[in-house]
Amino acid sequence: MHECSVVEQLLKLLTTRATEMNASSVRTVNLVVGELTGYMEESLRFYFKILARDTLLAEADLRVTYVKPKLHCPRCDTLFERRRYSFDCPACGSPGNMTKIGSEFYIDTIEVELNDAAPAPST
Repeated sequence: MHECSVVEQLLKLLTTRATEMNASSVRTVNLVVGELTGYMEESLRFYFKILARDTLLAEADLRVTYVKPKLHCPRCDTLFERRRYSFDCPACGSPGNMTKIGSEFYIDTIEVELNDAAPAPST
């Protein structure tokens, strides 16, 4: 359920940016989500569809790219994905430390349809 408030904020940001660009609509939103956030793609899509109704984003295609969490081995400096039931480095066997990789949540890109009335500001 926490996806609802996140999508509300996401739509505010996207609407502001689309308006600044003089967009008549948003075609595509590319979102990057780390698996550690716990945000479920189905829930993000569900709330996006409902909350975007009657906005510039009503017909937008939401594309979600998930990032797997990675650990860092302090002994051999390897970044690795955690294996099930283990935090050990596959290269040397030392315990790995959590990194911020996998906790991302950001808008990567948006594709908009521009109004013909005026050019969009450069970004």
